[in-house]
Amino acid sequence: MITRRHLLGASAAAAAGATAQAALPRSAAATTVAEDLPPSIAALTSLSDQASPITTEERRGRVEKAQRLMREQGIDAILMSGGTTMVYFANVRWWLSERMLALVIPANADAFVVSPAFEEERAREQLDNGPFGADTQVYTWHEHEDPYALVAEGLRDRGVASGKIGIEERTYFVYANRVAAAAPSLEITSAIPITTGCRGIKDEHELQLMRLASKVTLLAYKAAYEALEEGMTQRDFGRLVSLAHQQQGFSGGAGVQVGKYSALPHGSTAPQTIREGTILLIDGGCKVEGYSSDLSRTFVLGTPTDKMRKVFEIEHRAQSAALAAARPGVECQAVDAAARQVITDAGYGPDYKYFTHRVGHGMGMDGHEWPYLVKGNTQLLEPGMTFSDEPGIYIRGEFGVRLEDDMVITQDGAELMTPQSPSLEDPFGNVS
Repeated sequence: MITRRHLLGASAAAAAGATAQAALPRSAAATTVAEDLPPSIAALTSLSDQASPITTEERRGRVEKAQRLMREQGIDAILMSGGTTMVYFANVRWWLSERMLALVIPANADAFVVSPAFEEERAREQLDNGPFGADTQVYTWHEHEDPYALVAEGLRDRGVASGKIGIEERTYFVYANRVAAAAPSLEITSAIPITTGCRGIKDEHELQLMRLASKVTLLAYKAAYEALEEGMTQRDFGRLVSLAHQQQGFSGGAGVQVGKYSALPHGSTAPQTIREGTILLIDGGCKVEGYSSDLSRTFVLGTPTDKMRKVFEIEHRAQSAALAAARPGVECQAVDAAARQVITDAGYGPDYKYFTHRVGHGMGMDGHEWPYLVKGNTQLLEPGMTFSDEPGIYIRGEFGVRLEDDMVITQDGAELMTPQSPSLEDPFGNVS
């Protein structure tokens, strides 16, 4: 097992070597600090060669689907600025700022970009690596000019002088508001029906990346668990999880909550020390070629109490009930209800008294994205949708238990991307 001396040495080495590792092949980067790692983490090998990037042709198909959905729903164009949706369609990575760079995809015409003039070259550099390519028209504006008028101009040039323009949900309100002022004949609406209609259904390549991300995170958790020692803090254990992800060739980590703090679903920043008999709840993940994992495990250092075991068993049944309820044609809210009923029937209800959050969220490029498995959501499940399955029971002042695996809706049901946790004493079973 790792000692506190070795742990601090590994953490320092990881921090000092981060810049150098960026220039190394993944195999070299993964072993740079191996001599300072506990055996369970040092034994991990890089899985990065199992990840293949999304291709330009795949992104082109996404754009075509978005345009078809726009035509079906009477939306004439969608606008986005930065964030994962822009990466999803265009392979352009940008950030939101007071200077708008916008990608506009019309339903029946070529896409265009509005960019600060001094950013044009960098914007074109990224566009060249996606489906729109070097021929994409870029309307540029200098610092004293109005980029929103250029959005209106670009739409008019493509025959969209009036109609509906959908705004991607992570786009600043001020952008949408200023576009509306610059083009009063346009109706501003939400692009969520289009973007979720594309991003909400994963193809086999996307699912492969998500399954790999889940595998990497579960192996990282197991390796860190096998190096757990009494006296570590939650930050010490979190560093082990991060190093275990790094050893496999990916960046990832987990939040760690100890003892009574595990009853807070997203935890506490209070200092926490792991002792014999302590319950730990860990929650985190990684990204593989832009696609997320999100897993939670709960376990005990030493021997759990009978109450801990009982709550874990209820929690396990609730997670299984959600999985069994999930299938095509079922409303999202029914999956939440199935898990919640198990917990309520076991005495930890009603409603949100102990199970304080929804049973799951959509996931993919974002850790949380549409749709959500929550009461009131009548959207029907479809094959290819992906969610977390994560009921929880939180007893304030004592402890909490949450099990979370990532779930995909199949043609006739649903399946988890990772094996369920068997018990508090054996949280990873035969995972390898």
